[in-house]
Amino acid sequence: MNIINNVVGYFWGEESFPVLILMLCIAVLLFHFHREERTSLINTLSFFFACQVGLVISGIVHFLEFARAASVLHEGFIIGSGVAFIRLSGLTLFRIVLPVFKLTPPRITEDIIVIIAYVAWFMVRLRYAGLDVSSILATSAMITAVVAFAMQDTLGNILGGLSLQLDNSIQIGDWIKVDDVSGKVVDIRWRSTLVETRNWETAVIPNSQLMKNKFLVLGRRTDQPVQWRRWVWFNIGLMHPPAHIIKLVEDAILQTDIANIAKIPSPNCLLMEMEAKGYARYALRYWLTDLAQDDPTDSVVRWHIVTALQRGGIKPAIEERNVMNTKENEKHDEAMHLREVQLRVKTLRKVELFGSLTDNELKALAERLRYSPFSKGNIITRQGDERSHWLYIVINGEAEVYLELANGARRTVRTMDKGSFFGEMGLMTGAPRAASVIAKTDVECYRLDKEVFEDILRARPTIVEEITHILVTRKAELDAALYEIDSQKTQTDITQQRSEILSTIKRFFSLSI
Repeated sequence: MNIINNVVGYFWGEESFPVLILMLCIAVLLFHFHREERTSLINTLSFFFACQVGLVISGIVHFLEFARAASVLHEGFIIGSGVAFIRLSGLTLFRIVLPVFKLTPPRITEDIIVIIAYVAWFMVRLRYAGLDVSSILATSAMITAVVAFAMQDTLGNILGGLSLQLDNSIQIGDWIKVDDVSGKVVDIRWRSTLVETRNWETAVIPNSQLMKNKFLVLGRRTDQPVQWRRWVWFNIGLMHPPAHIIKLVEDAILQTDIANIAKIPSPNCLLMEMEAKGYARYALRYWLTDLAQDDPTDSVVRWHIVTALQRGGIKPAIEERNVMNTKENEKHDEAMHLREVQLRVKTLRKVELFGSLTDNELKALAERLRYSPFSKGNIITRQGDERSHWLYIVINGEAEVYLELANGARRTVRTMDKGSFFGEMGLMTGAPRAASVIAKTDVECYRLDKEVFEDILRARPTIVEEITHILVTRKAELDAALYEIDSQKTQTDITQQRSEILSTIKRFFSLSI
């Protein structure tokens, strides 16, 4: 019993129990609120309790009358326990207490304050051990200089981290580019800055490197939102007028609501170069609002450009290479063309508007249909447009018909899928579009222009009567659905509408029947 009292009396002081309870409380708080750092907390607690065991050992050594060794062990384990206590106290202050008051100082501030606390604690214990700290510092100038020289990289990183924080060069959340590394700043520590790349890599960049070398802060501009200019390049043959290409591409992008693309500045298309190889080099320039979505947004923009060019009947230019290709024979080309025409005729037969056309007339239309693809989000037709004198037949995908109300809201009317058609009033009468149609998914259509159908009507004008009947019926059904008109009242107006639409068609196509 005397042994236990002597051992405990040597290492257990009045402050030991409160410190132990406080350590356990801090550990419980950190375990609950910062689960992602449990490994670090476990290591710190293990170190603390190892120091407590070491204090017990120092008491045993003291009981065995090795006073000098016991004193050294005791002081060393006291310093170690204090280091663990300072570590957990710093985490509690900066990770739990300060955030409650909406204060989130940079990580480097936490690191430096904790290091200063370590040094102060070490000096205090040296003072308690009977050493004159001032005399040690005064007589160790040479040692200090040697240590400072040996730690110049570490000191450079610390000072570099402080400078980055003080002059606000970079902040957590900024996107930066250093040499070939590009990513998001997630932490600024006393030694390094952590940058997470888009490839799920974390680059550890020494702070001194950021201070010595040039780096780019992406998307940041004074008094402007964070957005980064991107370029999407494509080549078009010189036979196509640049003004036409630029308008075609810009209209496709500006009329579509594409995620992560800024409205201001608005996207624009530019003619950048004219190559001697026979093509012009264009670029679609836009501003990206979410810098993590660079490649996916570029991909969406490229697809919109491709579909816009296809609708305009323009093929991207491909650099010529000296490669020998086997040309498909004429019979194969003819067979492929015949197959495509047959598919188009089959599609046209499903359109009620062309039910009275003969096989030859359907084939003539099929030969001159224009393939018109639309990317998801493209406005296919806009309500009130008076220039779109053509009809669309959906062959793949889904499109949504909606009304733009006076208060700016949208009212969805219906969804059209494969086999649906729209724009018949614009084709036959030149009437403004009654509703807008947007591509709900990627959509493929055939487009029939007024000029193509005009040849059929002039060759056989008697079919106008049948087409007029179909148009009146479809318009009455659409009006009843859109505006909730009484169906019986609608039937009484059909005769009058039939006469009006028939006259409009004759006037629009300059028919004299």
